[in-house]
Amino acid sequence: LSVASVEDPVVMSKIRQNLREKHARHIADLRAYYDSEIQSLKQQLESSHRTASSEDLKKINQSLADRDWCNLYVLNRCDQLDAALNEASARIKALENKNNLLEKQVADWRERFYAISNTSKVLQERLEEMRTTHKEKDNTISRLKSRLRELEEAFEKAYKLSDNKNTRLQEENKMFQNLLGEYESLGKEHERVKDTLNTTENKLLDANTEISDLKRTILKLEAQLKQVEHENTLKLRH
Repeated sequence: LSVASVEDPVVMSKIRQNLREKHARHIADLRAYYDSEIQSLKQQLESSHRTASSEDLKKINQSLADRDWCNLYVLNRCDQLDAALNEASARIKALENKNNLLEKQVADWRERFYAISNTSKVLQERLEEMRTTHKEKDNTISRLKSRLRELEEAFEKAYKLSDNKNTRLQEENKMFQNLLGEYESLGKEHERVKDTLNTTENKLLDANTEISDLKRTILKLEAQLKQVEHENTLKLRH
């Protein structure tokens, strides 16, 4: 029998039914055979009762006693085999129930593993998006710093070139203050993005740890399932 056939409960039920039918036919044949033998010996005894000597009668009686003992032994053996068959059937049924329970547990753990894997994938995608956004904001901050340095240089040049251009300097100073405020706002936004990025990385690390634990649990359950299947196969062969 293949492993798939052994695992199929319909096939196992048919096998047990065939074994019971064969066992019943075997017992019926044995009983019919020994009943026929006893009847034949009784007929021989009755036909030879008048002509047989006492020695012959003793031999016939001994033969009948031996055959009765053999018949009783065969019937007892048949009862023992029937009890053993019932016990093996009960054991196979228990192993099948245990096998089904382990298969359900493996299926549940696999579903949890797939769900956590999908969550981890989503978090990874979000982390990549946040890293991209963080990189873009870093570039923006770098450009603003360069622009700030340019404005500072321009401000210094304008201050050195002319002292009577106070209005223009005030405008440039105002522009400078606005730019400085924008720079500070982007710096704060940058810090918030970094905090969010760290939080997401910690969640991803926790998800990866849980995935590792689930993988180990699934491997243990699969090992137990293989062991039960092996015991089931050995019991079925026995």
